[in-house]
Amino acid sequence: MRLTSWNSLHGLAMPPDEAVDKVALLAAEIALLSPDVLGLQEVDLNLERSGNLNQVADVAAVLKTEHWAFAPSLMGSPDEDWRKTLHTDVRVVTAHSAPFDSGYGIGLVSKIPVLSWHRLELKGSPVGMPMTWPVDGKMKRFYVRDHPRSALGAVLDNGWLIINTHLSFVPFFNLFQLMKVKKWANTLPVKDKKKILIMGDLNVPFGFIVRGINWNSLASQKTFPSWMPKVQIDYLLSQKVASEDVVHVPSTHKGMSDHLPLTVEVD
Repeated sequence: MRLTSWNSLHGLAMPPDEAVDKVALLAAEIALLSPDVLGLQEVDLNLERSGNLNQVADVAAVLKTEHWAFAPSLMGSPDEDWRKTLHTDVRVVTAHSAPFDSGYGIGLVSKIPVLSWHRLELKGSPVGMPMTWPVDGKMKRFYVRDHPRSALGAVLDNGWLIINTHLSFVPFFNLFQLMKVKKWANTLPVKDKKKILIMGDLNVPFGFIVRGINWNSLASQKTFPSWMPKVQIDYLLSQKVASEDVVHVPSTHKGMSDHLPLTVEVD
């Protein structure tokens, strides 16, 4: 089983290039990765900036599967006015759920049939942080407020539980979120604890802190920024599987996103 976690930066070419066919580039990247289970972070659904597409469903079409889900972190675009999700909003969008307006969040796509979907709400940090972004060829600094997060879990019919998440960029606050996700993982309906895996953009550059006492990091690779990786902030975590028991499939920058995908093969 090949497992991939990737912050796809809502399908944005990197370096930014308006002439690039973003849909074709995303399809090519996914076809090259060819995962059995793919966790996506920073994906859009029906947002103008990404062509009003359902990006998770489009990825599922490339992988020829109907087993996909999108968990909105917020309603609307993070680049514009947005609001928190409400209890009346669809929290897990699938091929069979009610219609959904527009949002930004995380997704899971699986070639392996999914028996059930699960969502954990994660509050955003009450304070944001100054962050640097490339604008018109120059690095500019902006104050960025945090937003609510979530974790999306899929119980597969092969007995595995795969959880995807995208944690806050605010130091220490993201560690509290990670602790909550790890605790939640052990409450979900999976019999074999060896078959629990957490993946995602955790925004923590220290692997020993991410692992903690009871979890293992299955792949060691610098993932950010994609064009010149300096730190690992994307992870695949397991309580019972060790890194020597999986095959890490290294990745390189192919023209999309500021993160590299992280992939392992589990026997």
